Amino acid sequence: MSKQVTVIGAGLAGCEAAWQLASRGIPVALYEMKPACHSPAHHMNGFAELVCSNSLKAEHLTNASGLLKAEMKLLNSLILSAAEKTRVPAGGALAVDRDRFSEAVTEAVSSHPLITIHRERVDAIPGDPAIIATGPLTDAALADAIASLPGFHALHFFDAAAPIVTAESLDMAKVFRASRYEKGADYLNCPMTQAEYDAFYDALMGAELAEVHDFDRKQVFEGCLAVEILASRGRQTLAFGPLKPVGLVNPRTGRAPYANVQLRQENEQGTLYNLVGFQTRLKWPEQKRVFSMIPGLEHADFARYGVMHRNTYLNSPDVLGRNYQVKDRPLLRFAGQMTGVEGYMESTASGLVAGVALAKALLGEPEPDFTGDTVLGALALHVTTPTGDFQPMNANFGILRPLDERVRGKRNRYEKLAGRSLETLKTVITNYAL
Repeated sequence: MSKQVTVIGAGLAGCEAAWQLASRGIPVALYEMKPACHSPAHHMNGFAELVCSNSLKAEHLTNASGLLKAEMKLLNSLILSAAEKTRVPAGGALAVDRDRFSEAVTEAVSSHPLITIHRERVDAIPGDPAIIATGPLTDAALADAIASLPGFHALHFFDAAAPIVTAESLDMAKVFRASRYEKGADYLNCPMTQAEYDAFYDALMGAELAEVHDFDRKQVFEGCLAVEILASRGRQTLAFGPLKPVGLVNPRTGRAPYANVQLRQENEQGTLYNLVGFQTRLKWPEQKRVFSMIPGLEHADFARYGVMHRNTYLNSPDVLGRNYQVKDRPLLRFAGQMTGVEGYMESTASGLVAGVALAKALLGEPEPDFTGDTVLGALALHVTTPTGDFQPMNANFGILRPLDERVRGKRNRYEKLAGRSLETLKTVITNYAL
Protein backbone atom coordinates (compact mmCIF):
# COMPACT_ATOMS: atom_id res chain seq x y z
CA MET A 1 0.00 0.00 0.00
CA SER A 2 1.27 3.49 -0.84
CA LYS A 3 2.42 5.86 1.87
CA GLN A 4 -0.36 7.76 3.65
CA VAL A 5 -0.98 11.35 2.54
CA THR A 6 -1.72 14.07 5.07
CA VAL A 7 -4.43 16.46 3.89
CA ILE A 8 -4.95 19.54 6.05
CA GLY A 9 -8.33 21.22 5.77
CA ALA A 10 -11.71 19.62 5.10
CA GLY A 11 -13.15 22.39 2.97
CA LEU A 12 -14.09 21.93 -0.66
CA ALA A 13 -10.53 21.52 -1.93
CA GLY A 14 -9.33 19.31 0.93
CA CYS A 15 -12.30 16.94 0.75
CA GLU A 16 -12.00 16.67 -3.03
CA ALA A 17 -8.25 16.01 -2.83
CA ALA A 18 -8.75 13.36 -0.12
CA TRP A 19 -11.49 11.69 -2.18
CA GLN A 20 -9.42 11.60 -5.36
CA LEU A 21 -6.44 10.13 -3.49
CA ALA A 22 -8.50 7.49 -1.67
CA SER A 23 -10.35 6.60 -4.88
CA ARG A 24 -6.96 5.64 -6.34
CA GLY A 25 -6.00 3.45 -3.41
CA ILE A 26 -3.94 6.03 -1.48
CA PRO A 27 -4.67 6.16 2.28
CA VAL A 28 -5.37 9.65 3.63
CA ALA A 29 -5.20 11.29 7.05
CA LEU A 30 -7.60 14.26 6.80
CA TYR A 31 -7.17 16.98 9.44
CA GLU A 32 -9.91 19.53 10.25
CA MET A 33 -9.68 22.01 13.13
CA LYS A 34 -13.46 22.33 13.61
CA PRO A 35 -15.27 22.06 15.97
CA ALA A 36 -12.49 22.98 18.42
CA CYS A 37 -11.58 26.07 16.37
CA HIS A 38 -13.52 28.13 13.84
CA SER A 39 -12.31 30.82 11.46
CA PRO A 40 -14.09 34.20 11.58
CA ALA A 41 -16.26 33.22 8.60
CA HIS A 42 -17.16 29.63 9.51
CA HIS A 43 -19.96 28.49 11.82
CA MET A 44 -20.83 24.88 10.99
CA ASN A 45 -18.97 21.81 12.25
CA GLY A 46 -19.33 19.80 9.05
CA PHE A 47 -16.95 19.62 6.10
CA ALA A 48 -17.16 21.67 2.88
CA GLU A 49 -18.91 24.62 4.50
CA LEU A 50 -20.08 27.24 2.00
CA VAL A 51 -19.52 30.74 3.35
CA CYS A 52 -20.23 33.50 0.84
CA SER A 53 -23.12 32.04 -1.16
CA ASN A 54 -24.97 28.81 -1.81
CA SER A 55 -24.57 29.19 -5.59
CA LEU A 56 -21.96 27.20 -7.50
CA LYS A 57 -22.72 29.27 -10.62
CA ALA A 58 -23.87 28.33 -14.12
CA GLU A 59 -24.17 24.82 -15.51
CA HIS A 60 -24.42 25.34 -19.28
CA LEU A 61 -21.35 24.70 -21.42
CA THR A 62 -21.26 28.18 -22.92
CA ASN A 63 -20.26 29.42 -19.46
CA ALA A 64 -16.76 28.58 -18.22
CA SER A 65 -18.12 27.60 -14.81
CA GLY A 66 -20.49 25.15 -16.48
CA LEU A 67 -17.67 23.72 -18.56
CA LEU A 68 -15.55 23.28 -15.44
CA LYS A 69 -18.36 21.26 -13.85
CA ALA A 70 -18.59 19.06 -16.94
CA GLU A 71 -14.85 18.42 -16.75
CA MET A 72 -15.03 17.59 -13.05
CA LYS A 73 -17.91 15.21 -13.65
CA LEU A 74 -15.70 13.22 -16.03
CA LEU A 75 -13.27 12.78 -13.14
CA ASN A 76 -15.95 11.74 -10.62
CA SER A 77 -15.78 14.82 -8.43
CA LEU A 78 -17.17 14.20 -4.94
CA ILE A 79 -18.10 17.85 -4.42
CA LEU A 80 -20.00 18.08 -7.70
CA SER A 81 -21.85 14.84 -6.96
CA ALA A 82 -22.88 16.08 -3.50
CA ALA A 83 -23.99 19.41 -4.99
CA GLU A 84 -26.19 17.72 -7.58
CA LYS A 85 -27.84 15.62 -4.86
CA THR A 86 -28.60 18.64 -2.64
CA ARG A 87 -29.51 21.26 -5.23
CA VAL A 88 -32.19 23.89 -4.79
CA PRO A 89 -33.92 25.87 -7.58
CA ALA A 90 -31.67 28.54 -9.09
CA GLY A 91 -32.56 28.86 -12.77
CA GLY A 92 -29.54 28.03 -14.92
CA ALA A 93 -27.21 27.88 -11.93
CA LEU A 94 -26.32 25.06 -9.55
CA ALA A 95 -27.24 26.14 -6.02
CA VAL A 96 -27.40 23.91 -2.96
CA ASP A 97 -28.92 23.58 0.47
CA ARG A 98 -25.79 24.41 2.47
CA ASP A 99 -26.59 22.17 5.44
CA ARG A 100 -27.51 19.10 3.38
CA PHE A 101 -24.54 19.67 1.07
CA SER A 102 -22.10 19.75 3.99
CA GLU A 103 -23.74 16.67 5.50
CA ALA A 104 -23.44 14.77 2.21
CA VAL A 105 -19.74 15.58 1.82
CA THR A 106 -18.98 14.86 5.48
CA GLU A 107 -20.72 11.50 5.32
CA ALA A 108 -19.00 10.44 2.09
CA VAL A 109 -15.52 11.38 3.28
CA SER A 110 -15.94 10.02 6.81
CA SER A 111 -17.24 6.66 5.60
CA HIS A 112 -14.47 6.01 3.05
CA PRO A 113 -12.34 3.11 4.34
CA LEU A 114 -9.06 4.73 3.25
CA ILE A 115 -9.73 8.14 4.85
CA THR A 116 -9.03 8.66 8.55
CA ILE A 117 -10.48 11.83 10.10
CA HIS A 118 -8.56 13.85 12.72
CA ARG A 119 -10.49 16.68 14.37
CA GLU A 120 -7.55 18.79 15.48
CA ARG A 121 -5.66 21.89 14.50
CA VAL A 122 -2.33 21.61 12.68
CA ASP A 123 0.18 24.35 13.40
CA ALA A 124 3.21 23.13 11.43
CA ILE A 125 3.98 21.98 7.89
CA PRO A 126 3.52 18.18 7.83
CA GLY A 127 6.02 15.74 6.40
CA ASP A 128 5.70 14.60 2.79
CA PRO A 129 3.50 13.55 1.11
CA ALA A 130 0.90 16.19 2.00
CA ILE A 131 -1.66 18.60 0.62
CA ILE A 132 -2.40 21.84 2.46
CA ALA A 133 -5.91 23.07 1.71
CA THR A 134 -6.66 25.24 4.72
CA GLY A 135 -8.27 28.02 2.74
CA PRO A 136 -7.87 31.79 2.71
CA LEU A 137 -8.55 32.02 6.46
CA THR A 138 -5.73 29.71 7.51
CA ASP A 139 -5.09 29.78 11.26
CA ALA A 140 -2.25 32.10 12.27
CA ALA A 141 0.33 29.53 13.37
CA LEU A 142 0.09 27.46 10.21
CA ALA A 143 -0.06 30.59 8.05
CA ASP A 144 3.23 31.73 9.61
CA ALA A 145 4.75 28.30 8.98
CA ILE A 146 3.70 28.45 5.32
CA ALA A 147 5.07 31.97 4.90
CA SER A 148 8.41 30.76 6.30
CA LEU A 149 8.87 28.16 3.55
CA PRO A 150 11.69 29.10 1.14
CA GLY A 151 10.43 31.60 -1.42
CA PHE A 152 6.93 31.84 0.07
CA HIS A 153 5.17 34.98 1.21
CA ALA A 154 1.51 35.74 1.71
CA LEU A 155 -0.64 38.11 -0.31
CA HIS A 156 -4.21 38.97 0.59
CA PHE A 157 -7.49 40.46 -0.58
CA PHE A 158 -10.86 41.13 1.05
CA ASP A 159 -13.95 39.02 0.41
CA ALA A 160 -17.55 39.48 1.50
CA ALA A 161 -20.74 37.49 2.11
CA ALA A 162 -24.36 38.47 1.47
CA PRO A 163 -27.14 38.53 4.09
CA ILE A 164 -29.86 35.86 4.32
CA VAL A 165 -33.52 36.55 5.18
CA THR A 166 -36.40 34.28 6.17
CA ALA A 167 -39.08 33.63 3.55
CA GLU A 168 -41.95 34.05 6.01
CA SER A 169 -40.88 37.61 6.80
CA LEU A 170 -41.14 38.80 3.18
CA ASP A 171 -44.08 40.87 1.98
CA MET A 172 -45.33 38.70 -0.88
CA ALA A 173 -47.82 41.39 -1.89
CA LYS A 174 -44.80 43.27 -3.26
CA VAL A 175 -42.48 40.39 -4.20
CA PHE A 176 -43.00 38.31 -7.34
CA ARG A 177 -41.51 34.97 -8.40
CA ALA A 178 -39.71 34.77 -11.77
CA SER A 179 -36.42 34.08 -13.51
CA ARG A 180 -35.10 36.35 -16.23
CA TYR A 181 -36.58 35.98 -19.72
CA GLU A 182 -39.31 33.67 -18.35
CA LYS A 183 -36.80 30.85 -17.85
CA GLY A 184 -38.58 29.30 -14.89
CA ALA A 185 -39.54 30.92 -11.62
CA ASP A 186 -36.66 30.14 -9.31
CA TYR A 187 -36.02 33.61 -7.90
CA LEU A 188 -38.03 36.00 -5.76
CA ASN A 189 -37.93 39.55 -7.10
CA CYS A 190 -38.25 42.86 -5.28
CA PRO A 191 -39.10 45.50 -7.91
CA MET A 192 -38.11 49.12 -7.34
CA THR A 193 -39.39 52.35 -8.83
CA GLN A 194 -36.90 55.10 -9.62
CA ALA A 195 -37.89 56.95 -6.45
CA GLU A 196 -37.43 53.82 -4.33
CA TYR A 197 -34.08 53.10 -5.97
CA ASP A 198 -32.83 56.65 -5.45
CA ALA A 199 -33.85 56.61 -1.77
CA PHE A 200 -32.18 53.23 -1.29
CA TYR A 201 -29.01 54.38 -3.06
CA ASP A 202 -28.73 57.52 -0.93
CA ALA A 203 -29.23 55.52 2.27
CA LEU A 204 -26.63 52.97 1.19
CA MET A 205 -24.07 55.64 0.40
CA GLY A 206 -24.60 57.23 3.81
CA ALA A 207 -24.56 54.02 5.83
CA GLU A 208 -21.90 53.28 8.42
CA LEU A 209 -19.34 50.60 7.61
CA ALA A 210 -17.94 47.96 9.94
CA GLU A 211 -14.24 48.16 10.69
CA VAL A 212 -12.13 45.50 8.97
CA HIS A 213 -8.52 45.20 10.12
CA ASP A 214 -6.01 46.31 7.46
CA PHE A 215 -8.83 46.99 4.95
CA ASP A 216 -7.67 48.45 1.64
CA ARG A 217 -10.14 49.19 -1.19
CA LYS A 218 -7.47 48.28 -3.73
CA GLN A 219 -7.29 44.74 -2.34
CA VAL A 220 -10.96 43.83 -2.84
CA PHE A 221 -11.51 40.99 -5.30
CA GLU A 222 -13.51 42.32 -8.28
CA GLY A 223 -15.58 39.12 -8.53
CA CYS A 224 -17.08 39.56 -5.06
CA LEU A 225 -17.33 43.32 -4.51
CA ALA A 226 -19.31 44.62 -1.55
CA VAL A 227 -22.51 46.26 -2.77
CA GLU A 228 -21.56 49.63 -1.23
CA ILE A 229 -18.19 49.61 -3.03
CA LEU A 230 -19.89 48.87 -6.32
CA ALA A 231 -22.47 51.59 -5.66
CA SER A 232 -19.73 54.13 -4.95
CA ARG A 233 -18.72 53.94 -8.63
CA GLY A 234 -21.85 55.83 -9.66
CA ARG A 235 -25.57 56.18 -8.99
CA GLN A 236 -26.57 53.86 -11.84
CA THR A 237 -23.91 51.19 -11.27
CA LEU A 238 -26.21 48.92 -9.25
CA ALA A 239 -29.10 49.39 -11.69
CA PHE A 240 -26.82 48.08 -14.46
CA GLY A 241 -25.25 45.47 -12.18
CA PRO A 242 -26.85 43.19 -9.55
CA LEU A 243 -30.10 45.21 -9.61
CA LYS A 244 -30.53 45.21 -13.38
CA PRO A 245 -34.18 44.56 -14.32
CA VAL A 246 -33.40 43.07 -17.75
CA GLY A 247 -35.57 40.07 -18.68
CA LEU A 248 -38.08 40.65 -15.88
CA VAL A 249 -41.67 41.92 -15.95
CA ASN A 250 -43.52 42.87 -12.79
CA PRO A 251 -46.86 41.02 -13.14
CA ARG A 252 -48.59 43.70 -11.09
CA THR A 253 -47.67 46.49 -13.53
CA GLY A 254 -47.00 44.58 -16.74
CA ARG A 255 -43.72 46.49 -17.09
CA ALA A 256 -40.07 45.97 -16.26
CA PRO A 257 -39.15 47.60 -12.93
CA TYR A 258 -36.67 50.48 -12.79
CA ALA A 259 -34.39 48.27 -10.68
CA ASN A 260 -34.83 44.82 -9.16
CA VAL A 261 -33.35 42.93 -6.23
CA GLN A 262 -33.32 39.15 -6.67
CA LEU A 263 -33.50 36.67 -3.79
CA ARG A 264 -32.13 33.14 -4.31
CA GLN A 265 -33.41 30.13 -2.39
CA GLU A 266 -30.92 29.13 0.30
CA ASN A 267 -32.23 25.77 1.55
CA GLU A 268 -34.30 22.84 0.31
CA GLN A 269 -37.34 23.85 2.35
CA GLY A 270 -37.41 27.30 0.78
CA THR A 271 -37.52 28.98 4.18
CA LEU A 272 -34.36 31.07 3.65
CA TYR A 273 -33.31 33.37 0.80
CA ASN A 274 -30.09 35.30 0.20
CA LEU A 275 -29.85 38.72 -1.41
CA VAL A 276 -28.10 38.15 -4.74
CA GLY A 277 -25.15 40.51 -5.22
CA PHE A 278 -25.47 42.05 -1.76
CA GLN A 279 -22.11 41.16 -0.27
CA THR A 280 -21.45 43.90 2.24
CA ARG A 281 -19.38 45.32 5.08
CA LEU A 282 -22.11 47.56 6.49
CA LYS A 283 -22.59 47.38 10.24
CA TRP A 284 -25.37 44.96 11.12
CA PRO A 285 -27.88 47.60 12.32
CA GLU A 286 -27.20 49.52 9.12
CA GLN A 287 -27.90 46.42 7.03
CA LYS A 288 -31.25 46.09 8.77
CA ARG A 289 -32.07 49.77 8.22
CA VAL A 290 -30.92 50.12 4.61
CA PHE A 291 -31.87 46.72 3.17
CA SER A 292 -35.32 46.98 4.77
CA MET A 293 -35.93 49.85 2.34
CA ILE A 294 -36.08 47.30 -0.48
CA PRO A 295 -39.75 46.70 -1.40
CA GLY A 296 -40.91 43.46 0.22
CA LEU A 297 -38.11 43.47 2.80
CA GLU A 298 -39.60 46.15 5.07
CA HIS A 299 -40.11 43.62 7.87
CA ALA A 300 -37.45 41.11 6.83
CA ASP A 301 -36.02 38.87 9.50
CA PHE A 302 -32.27 38.56 8.89
CA ALA A 303 -31.16 35.02 9.62
CA ARG A 304 -27.58 36.06 8.85
CA TYR A 305 -26.06 39.44 8.19
CA GLY A 306 -23.38 40.02 5.58
CA VAL A 307 -19.72 40.13 6.62
CA MET A 308 -16.36 41.00 5.08
CA HIS A 309 -13.13 39.21 5.91
CA ARG A 310 -9.53 39.14 4.80
CA ASN A 311 -8.53 36.24 2.56
CA THR A 312 -4.92 35.16 2.15
CA TYR A 313 -3.40 33.58 -0.93
CA LEU A 314 0.12 32.52 -1.93
CA ASN A 315 2.57 33.96 -4.42
CA SER A 316 1.83 30.78 -6.38
CA PRO A 317 3.57 31.68 -9.67
CA ASP A 318 6.88 31.82 -7.83
CA VAL A 319 6.57 28.66 -5.78
CA LEU A 320 4.09 26.19 -7.32
CA GLY A 321 4.18 23.94 -10.40
CA ARG A 322 1.33 23.16 -12.81
CA ASN A 323 -0.19 20.48 -10.56
CA TYR A 324 0.04 22.72 -7.47
CA GLN A 325 3.24 21.07 -6.20
CA VAL A 326 5.90 23.07 -4.37
CA LYS A 327 8.63 23.44 -6.97
CA ASP A 328 11.50 22.28 -4.77
CA ARG A 329 9.38 19.82 -2.75
CA PRO A 330 7.06 18.03 -5.22
CA LEU A 331 5.36 15.75 -2.68
CA LEU A 332 4.03 18.81 -0.84
CA ARG A 333 1.08 20.43 -2.59
CA PHE A 334 -1.37 23.24 -1.99
CA ALA A 335 -5.01 23.45 -3.03
CA GLY A 336 -8.00 25.75 -2.72
CA GLN A 337 -8.39 29.50 -2.62
CA MET A 338 -5.01 29.98 -1.01
CA THR A 339 -3.42 29.08 -4.37
CA GLY A 340 -5.14 32.04 -6.05
CA VAL A 341 -8.10 30.29 -7.67
CA GLU A 342 -11.29 32.14 -6.77
CA GLY A 343 -14.68 30.49 -6.40
CA TYR A 344 -16.21 27.35 -4.94
CA MET A 345 -15.82 25.10 -7.97
CA GLU A 346 -12.43 26.56 -8.83
CA SER A 347 -11.20 25.71 -5.32
CA THR A 348 -12.62 22.22 -5.68
CA ALA A 349 -10.95 21.87 -9.07
CA SER A 350 -7.54 22.68 -7.62
CA GLY A 351 -8.06 20.00 -4.97
CA LEU A 352 -9.05 17.53 -7.67
CA VAL A 353 -5.95 18.24 -9.77
CA ALA A 354 -3.63 18.18 -6.74
CA GLY A 355 -5.13 14.91 -5.48
CA VAL A 356 -5.10 13.11 -8.83
CA ALA A 357 -1.57 14.24 -9.67
CA LEU A 358 -0.13 13.37 -6.24
CA ALA A 359 -1.77 9.93 -6.40
CA LYS A 360 -0.07 9.28 -9.73
CA ALA A 361 3.29 10.44 -8.37
CA LEU A 362 3.00 8.13 -5.36
CA LEU A 363 2.06 5.22 -7.60
CA GLY A 364 5.20 5.82 -9.65
CA GLU A 365 3.23 6.86 -12.72
CA PRO A 366 3.44 10.02 -14.86
CA GLU A 367 1.43 12.96 -13.57
CA PRO A 368 -1.34 14.11 -15.93
CA ASP A 369 -0.97 17.23 -18.03
CA PHE A 370 -4.46 18.73 -18.20
CA THR A 371 -3.15 21.32 -20.70
CA GLY A 372 -4.34 24.84 -21.31
CA ASP A 373 -7.21 23.49 -23.42
CA THR A 374 -9.20 22.48 -20.33
CA VAL A 375 -10.45 24.77 -17.58
CA LEU A 376 -8.88 22.43 -15.01
CA GLY A 377 -5.48 22.86 -16.63
CA ALA A 378 -5.85 26.51 -17.59
CA LEU A 379 -6.71 27.53 -14.02
CA ALA A 380 -3.65 25.72 -12.71
CA LEU A 381 -1.46 27.28 -15.39
CA HIS A 382 -2.81 30.75 -14.65
CA VAL A 383 -2.03 30.66 -10.94
CA THR A 384 1.36 28.99 -11.42
CA THR A 385 2.68 31.06 -14.34
CA PRO A 386 4.81 34.07 -13.36
CA THR A 387 3.12 37.41 -13.97
CA GLY A 388 3.80 40.98 -13.00
CA ASP A 389 0.53 41.46 -11.10
CA PHE A 390 -0.82 38.17 -9.72
CA GLN A 391 -4.50 38.34 -8.74
CA PRO A 392 -7.06 35.63 -7.80
CA MET A 393 -8.87 34.21 -10.84
CA ASN A 394 -12.27 32.69 -11.54
CA ALA A 395 -12.92 30.20 -14.33
CA ASN A 396 -13.37 32.05 -17.62
CA PHE A 397 -12.86 31.34 -21.30
CA GLY A 398 -10.12 33.97 -21.49
CA ILE A 399 -7.64 31.70 -19.71
CA LEU A 400 -8.08 28.83 -22.19
CA ARG A 401 -5.66 28.43 -25.11
CA PRO A 402 -7.19 30.27 -28.07
CA LEU A 403 -8.79 28.26 -30.88
CA ASP A 404 -6.60 27.55 -33.89
CA GLU A 405 -9.28 28.82 -36.25
CA ARG A 406 -11.35 31.99 -36.18
CA VAL A 407 -14.96 31.45 -35.08
CA ARG A 408 -17.54 34.20 -35.50
CA GLY A 409 -19.88 34.93 -32.62
CA LYS A 410 -19.11 34.60 -28.92
CA ARG A 411 -21.55 31.75 -28.31
CA ASN A 412 -20.18 29.76 -31.26
CA ARG A 413 -16.64 30.36 -30.02
CA TYR A 414 -17.51 29.23 -26.50
CA GLU A 415 -19.20 26.10 -27.85
CA LYS A 416 -16.06 25.27 -29.85
CA LEU A 417 -13.84 25.85 -26.81
CA ALA A 418 -16.09 23.66 -24.66
CA GLY A 419 -16.13 20.87 -27.22
CA ARG A 420 -12.33 20.96 -27.55
CA SER A 421 -11.93 21.00 -23.78
CA LEU A 422 -14.06 17.92 -23.16
CA GLU A 423 -12.43 15.97 -25.99
CA THR A 424 -8.98 16.92 -24.68
CA LEU A 425 -9.89 15.83 -21.17
CA LYS A 426 -11.23 12.48 -22.39
CA THR A 427 -7.90 11.91 -24.12
CA VAL A 428 -6.00 12.86 -20.94
CA ILE A 429 -8.15 10.45 -18.91
CA THR A 430 -7.39 7.64 -21.37
CA ASN A 431 -3.68 8.35 -21.79
CA TYR A 432 -3.00 8.66 -18.06
CA ALA A 433 -5.48 5.97 -16.97
CA LEU A 434 -7.37 8.39 -14.73
